[in-house]
Amino acid sequence: MALVLMLAFVGTAKAETAIVAGGCFWCVESDFESVPGVSEVVSGYTGGDMKNPTYKNHEGHYEAVEITFDPAVISYDEVIAKFLRSVDVLDDGGQFCDRGSAYRTAIFVSNKAQKQAAQAAVAEAEAALGQKIVTPVLSAKTFWIAEDYHQDYYKGTDIVLTRAGPKKQSNAYKFYRKSCGRDARVRELWGDQAFSH
Repeated sequence: MALVLMLAFVGTAKAETAIVAGGCFWCVESDFESVPGVSEVVSGYTGGDMKNPTYKNHEGHYEAVEITFDPAVISYDEVIAKFLRSVDVLDDGGQFCDRGSAYRTAIFVSNKAQKQAAQAAVAEAEAALGQKIVTPVLSAKTFWIAEDYHQDYYKGTDIVLTRAGPKKQSNAYKFYRKSCGRDARVRELWGDQAFSH
């Protein structure tokens, strides 16, 4: 019996998390939920000092996501490399059509190993682009989970009003993402290294 239990745990790695900010958290969530080894992506706010931030008031915070993954399938280094290739790492004023400090890119690290890996990934990405990357590596602060309606927004079936009229939420998300030029800019910047959903 003990041998059977022991064998059940061989090769089972404990889930890890990565916290990144890449502009609109709906887009980062959408990109990473389909990655093999990623079990959950949660939208939220982090980086600021305000307690219990909300979508209407998250001053000082970034829109961010917490990515839970199995390190036996995908490493932290790989998650960060994909993240850097899913955003405009040269834009320090926001991302795509979302402007302002809440929409800047950042990598939030919770320990020395994550910090070293994130810094190495940024250096490698800078070498690949031949340009200075503005995405900072910051110490993690409290991650505040965003309101329920922001979770899995890109899959939603509610009807919402857009500049192009009423649309099913998932279609409104696609319209927003395309209109903002997110994927086009990422492809322009990263070419065949681009990562997006």
